[in-house]
Amino acid sequence: MFSFFPTDDLYTGEIRLSLTAAAEAVPEKGYVPAYRFAICLADGTPVGSCMLRVGAVPSLYWSGHIGYGVDAPHRGHGYAGKACRLLFKQAKKHGMKRLYITCSPDNAPSDRTLRRLCREWEGGGRFIAAEQIPEDHEMYREGKRRVNVYEFLL
Repeated sequence: MFSFFPTDDLYTGEIRLSLTAAAEAVPEKGYVPAYRFAICLADGTPVGSCMLRVGAVPSLYWSGHIGYGVDAPHRGHGYAGKACRLLFKQAKKHGMKRLYITCSPDNAPSDRTLRRLCREWEGGGRFIAAEQIPEDHEMYREGKRRVNVYEFLL
């Protein structure tokens, strides 16, 4: 059985990640264990959500190890990038050395977040490519066709 690690250290002076769920792997679907969090301000106000998928299966190249969303009234403050940095910390606890984060090519704010994170992340980050999603991938069945793929070294 997978061991989930404590998450009470996932905070900065500005935001905190509050664990909402820890999902076990579902191997028959190709799902790896995952943490789900609310992104909260220091006063506890929720401003969005994020997740970290822990593991290395080929499908994560397209879906990414990290997913995030910031609620419309709270966008423009860099919360997604700050949450990613905290998720990198959690990934390191699991011995992960590299993470993929993807976004839709037409999601300019998310793409800007990832490009900024590439420039600022001390471990190194880079844009790999705009990739076609394979027809057998779950995202393809959901109607998605392309993703921008970024790689981060931890």
